[in-house]
Amino acid sequence: MERTIRVTGRGKIAVKPDRIRLNITITGVHRRYADAVAKSSEQTGLLRETIAKAGLEPKDLKTVQFGINSKYEGYHDKNGEWKQRFKGYEYTHRLYIAFDNDNKLLGRALYELSESPVKAEFSIAHTVNDPEAVKNALLGKAVADSREKAAVLAAAAGVKLGDIVTIDYSWGEVEFVSRPMNGVMMAKACVAEEDGMMDMDIEADDIDVEDTVTIVWAIS
Repeated sequence: MERTIRVTGRGKIAVKPDRIRLNITITGVHRRYADAVAKSSEQTGLLRETIAKAGLEPKDLKTVQFGINSKYEGYHDKNGEWKQRFKGYEYTHRLYIAFDNDNKLLGRALYELSESPVKAEFSIAHTVNDPEAVKNALLGKAVADSREKAAVLAAAAGVKLGDIVTIDYSWGEVEFVSRPMNGVMMAKACVAEEDGMMDMDIEADDIDVEDTVTIVWAIS
């Protein structure tokens, strides 16, 4: 029977974010289903115009999720019993646009959103442009860590480390996100009117990511 040693290696990398992802959500409730569809389309069109005014490409605005569902509200009837009644059809459209990590461009986008007739909720995240390259580097570090630990264990046990028998990697999702801003005050008092942009001075922290790989080595 072949003798083996099983070692889990861990890779860690601190990545400097170079992309901004602006997540936007538009919602609305209308009595008729057709009105909900039409209003959602209208609001999305206005949002694309807003994005264009900020100097961003409207075609880069991508849909993450869209849906229309029946909405009900609770109430007490004249006898004090709790009941529900139909309020209308609620549309929810979640979108995002990503662009280079540029505070001036972000400030311009936030300004245009604050001036837009579209009442949208949004959040800001910093991420990386090439996550696959970072993942590959992360895996390389994990394998190197496994090899180093295996060599130490083999030496301590007085055995010789041989070839790799198997590699077990889960291909789990690694999130490359930094969120230095929890929210933005969209008030005119926060806007530099003469420049047509909000004055943003954000230096996102490095994104710390890690992953593991388990390797079985032959020993003799």
